[in-house]
Amino acid sequence: MPDHNSSNEMAASAPGVFVTTHWSVVLSAGESQSPQAHEAITQLCQTYWYPLYAFVRRQGYGPHDAQDLTQEFFARLLQSHFFACADRRRGRFRSFLLASMKHFLMHEWEKARALKRGGGQHLLPLDAAAGETRYTQEPTDNVTPDKLFERRWALTLLERVLDRLREDCASTGKAALFDALKPTLTGERSGLAYAEVGARLGLSEGAVKVAVHRLRHRYGQLLREEIAHTVASPAEVDEELRYLLAVLSQ
Repeated sequence: MPDHNSSNEMAASAPGVFVTTHWSVVLSAGESQSPQAHEAITQLCQTYWYPLYAFVRRQGYGPHDAQDLTQEFFARLLQSHFFACADRRRGRFRSFLLASMKHFLMHEWEKARALKRGGGQHLLPLDAAAGETRYTQEPTDNVTPDKLFERRWALTLLERVLDRLREDCASTGKAALFDALKPTLTGERSGLAYAEVGARLGLSEGAVKVAVHRLRHRYGQLLREEIAHTVASPAEVDEELRYLLAVLSQ
């Protein structure tokens, strides 16, 4: 989870950022289901399928049924005009996905069982084994399926941001620096000794402090970009950021 200082920096970073792709493209496409919209929603689903799988498991379904349900749900989603029904006034992909799954579980599962995972077509490759391994590591608490979905959504989003940031650093030969300073982003070690890190990497303490500042700034930019992929308008980015940080603090 981001620490307090980095959370404030996230909220302040790149105030004008809004990426007009992914969910905004899907919503704009409406019922036309353009190739761009299909690609955008496929990317979103590939990134955020696990929170939905965890939701289904927490509903009481066993691993095999949960895998079938999740696969069939995405098969139907990617083959249909489900996204044309999304409410642009409440346009978060997170909310749309959960509401659509609830509807599917309530009304469609018995019909879908006869189709055997969308007629045998796996339109979205899911690593079911890895998903179940992750689920068995979830805390054994009494959190509701909805709350588990939101927590997993927030953590998945942050994992995506960290992966992108590491790729950025690796592309400029700074992967080792990222690995050393990653705890300053996640809150794992708020008292990280910059002088010690610098000695290990051949940098001065001042250079490490500058690197931390730049890394946090870029983290904030990427976080806002990732959130922008899942909301319908620029006005929702800050609100969604505050909500997800609140989810992680619970």
